[in-house]
Amino acid sequence: MSRRIEDAESIALLEELVRIPSPSGNEGPAAAFLVGWMARHGFEAWVDEAGNAVGIQGEGPRTLLLLGHLDTVPGEIPVRMENGRLYGRGAVDAKGPLAAATVAVARVGPQPGWRWVVVGAVEEESATSRGARHLLHTWPQPDLVLILEPSGVDAIALGYKGRLLLHIRLEAPGRHTAVPEPNPAERIVELWIALREHARSASDGSRLFEQVTPSLRRLAADGDGLREWAEMTVGFRLPEAWPPEQWREAIRPILEAAGAMWWTEGEEPAWRASADTPLTRALLAGIRGEGLRPRLLLKSGTSDMNVVGPAWRCPIAAYGPGDARLDHTPEEHIDLEEYRTGIRVLTRALAAIAEGGAR
Repeated sequence: MSRRIEDAESIALLEELVRIPSPSGNEGPAAAFLVGWMARHGFEAWVDEAGNAVGIQGEGPRTLLLLGHLDTVPGEIPVRMENGRLYGRGAVDAKGPLAAATVAVARVGPQPGWRWVVVGAVEEESATSRGARHLLHTWPQPDLVLILEPSGVDAIALGYKGRLLLHIRLEAPGRHTAVPEPNPAERIVELWIALREHARSASDGSRLFEQVTPSLRRLAADGDGLREWAEMTVGFRLPEAWPPEQWREAIRPILEAAGAMWWTEGEEPAWRASADTPLTRALLAGIRGEGLRPRLLLKSGTSDMNVVGPAWRCPIAAYGPGDARLDHTPEEHIDLEEYRTGIRVLTRALAAIAEGGAR
């Protein structure tokens, strides 16, 4: 049975969720709160073994999995309402989209033939994606997957770039600074420049989605009087043309020539979904139903789409209210009118899926 949830209650859900700190690895209180809210609004709800908040409505043979995440990057932002905006860590990335989808499912309620599954996953912001990987091992392949990430209220994201995190360490015996030989700190700066230039030369096309984009995440140097060392972490956002294992082998000669110790983590391939699916068509109808002109996006970041897309290979897309340019920033906030519109778009999309039978 569908439930009438007023806008004030939907905003209260998001505000409380944002008020609960949930950096990666510490999502427990937020998961418990969301499960409690869902249980009071007609969901069968629980916290699974990975710590994900899971809520189900309906018992149909077909499943739409709405996959968001509870965790945030570090950095406390005082939660406040100001000029029609909600400020706080996670308001955009990605508690806003998760709360909007939860409200939309509650409003639509169970529909014949369908099972709606809402998941607030853990550790999406870390390199582990532990919550999404747990779903791969414990859930059968769904019929449709909607990733709950900020795309903008009028846009659908159909692809995310891949990722590889590279950790590097250089060491050398300690020496006097008057010796002209480069020390590990100087050598590691040269190595960063070489990796950056290699990424630029390996990039095809002018669109950001087609480029290898490197970023220097961490740089440190020190010594104990006997040895000197330098360390850095480099992140690579990878296009479809460069799967992580292929890129790893491409940079291996540069790292070996520098005499570096190195290892990688967070390797995810790029993933691009088809625009011609029942899910995308339903989202387009929902956006148009609110008088908006839809846009289709390819994102330069990475999401849990990169984890579940290649494994399940079912129709998939990402949608959610919020300006992704505010992700991870000190000014993170969501426009509450956009949030309310996003709920209506998702409500329309769910109704379209139920009516159309996902053909």
